Amino acid sequence: MSIISEGYYFIAVALAVALLLGIAGNPYAAIVPTVLAFYFAYFFRNPTRHIPADESAIVSPADGTVQDVVHIDDDDFVKRAGTKVIIFLSVFDVHVNRSPIAGEIKIQKYICGRFRPAYKDSVGFENERHLIGIENDRLRVTVTQVAGILARRIVSWVTLDDKLEKGELYGLIRFGSCTEIVMPDDVEVLVKKGQKVYGGETIIGRIKN
Repeated sequence: MSIISEGYYFIAVALAVALLLGIAGNPYAAIVPTVLAFYFAYFFRNPTRHIPADESAIVSPADGTVQDVVHIDDDDFVKRAGTKVIIFLSVFDVHVNRSPIAGEIKIQKYICGRFRPAYKDSVGFENERHLIGIENDRLRVTVTQVAGILARRIVSWVTLDDKLEKGELYGLIRFGSCTEIVMPDDVEVLVKKGQKVYGGETIIGRIKN
């Protein structure tokens, strides 16, 4: 277990406020920022994950609960019909994102938008989001980080032509959000609505051929 570097600022500020309140003679008031510091350490955690070695397996790009599994007729990057899996991340889930397959980033888009609650059905079209398309010699997938009402900051550590290993960290969304993945129709989807998934570890699909 480690803490993502983006969390250090939040932890340090909360602890500094707690220290100042304690010095000022308000120890009870210091409880709130102290609790916040512990929460930030919890929120920005990066637990060790065991990535499946199966080359035909596609792993979850995020921790959370499967909000929906829907068929789509086309995707701009996948270029064919497929399945979209929408994963809702609560403020208690791990918020780092992982690559669902090994491959190269062939497309990257940042789309400005609204900040509606991440559990709303339309957030993938209306909310601010960051999209990457990953390709290898067997398939293409699209992964989208979607901001929510509290998730006002999408963080990406990758760019075009970067190569990712399956399960490798590539970004994070702060404080409640959802992540979407589009897989082509030759992938057998192995998750269902309401299922809990874990980034880099849960197999959400498998190439049929």
